Amino acid sequence: MLFDISLLLLNAFIFTYLLIWLSKPIAFKCGLVDKPNHRKLHEGSIPLVGGVCVFIGISISIFTLMPASKEAYMYIALAGLMVLIGVVDDYKDISVKPRLLTQISIALAMVFIVDYELVSLGSVLSSTPVNLGYFSTIFTVLAVVGCINAFNMVDGIDGLVGLLSLIAFSALAFLLFNADITWYKLCVFFVGAIIAYLMFNLSWPLKKYKKIFMGDAGSMLVGFTIIWLLCIGTQSSTPAFAPVTALWIVAVPLIDMAAIMIRRVRKGESPFKPDREHLHHIFMRAGASSKQTLLIICTISLLLTFFGIYLEQVGETVSFIMFIITFLVYNYLLSHIWKAITFMKKFKSEVFK
Repeated sequence: MLFDISLLLLNAFIFTYLLIWLSKPIAFKCGLVDKPNHRKLHEGSIPLVGGVCVFIGISISIFTLMPASKEAYMYIALAGLMVLIGVVDDYKDISVKPRLLTQISIALAMVFIVDYELVSLGSVLSSTPVNLGYFSTIFTVLAVVGCINAFNMVDGIDGLVGLLSLIAFSALAFLLFNADITWYKLCVFFVGAIIAYLMFNLSWPLKKYKKIFMGDAGSMLVGFTIIWLLCIGTQSSTPAFAPVTALWIVAVPLIDMAAIMIRRVRKGESPFKPDREHLHHIFMRAGASSKQTLLIICTISLLLTFFGIYLEQVGETVSFIMFIITFLVYNYLLSHIWKAITFMKKFKSEVFK
């Protein structure tokens, strides 16, 4: 079995690695590059091919190593549509509306064509499961759009969305494999593909790997795939894990997005307005380097994921209460950390002027 898993991982890794290597010069010729601006502080133009190459590498792996099924083909079709709108956005920065309409359309296709729907929240309030009934379609759409944008918004420093997704896909592979759900293979494919992407994105282990970015195409692909797998893992006839555990698997991007949106709405701004107030911005303004910030955030994500899986044994109600407490603590700290950083900067400027 270990050999089979290694084969799945290696297959996606090799395809994605080769695709990235071949596509970088094409990206420059097509103008599919990310240029620095007031929010993007990298040096030079960076190819935005990571997400496209991951998608193609994953698709080849699905066709060659997963059982043929309507669901698998629909995943490729819907993920391809997600990547397409992401590429268009990467190329010419489209407005929020067409992106949201595409995401909603994909969510509705999940519900009405594939029949993947969030119909139960599990026993989060009592021993009786909370069934969504007529609200299940609306809730599914909100969950799909929310997860896609959570990973899209967290993509702010090198390696962050890649490593956060690597943690999520590894956890999902473990949980789905233990439940004997074939979709664990998709998780393993993503682990292999993301490792190939990170080698270029982080120029690791060799500096000769010229940097690439995942782009909106990649971050939205990751978010869509994770909510697809969370739906399978929590809503099947024999669930692989409790719905509340899904919250812990995507805790960092989900909590960060929700807290930022609440903050923006309170300020009378659009919840989708880009800014520099995410978790990674906080650590970097506090003096951490980008690599230190990456390590801190990913460690937090790993610990929360392990904690959520552990709470499976404790109970869904306890897990849900702990998640709400975690969100409230984060939201409180986010609301006050900026004041602390501003105060420290003023203090330093006064002392050392």
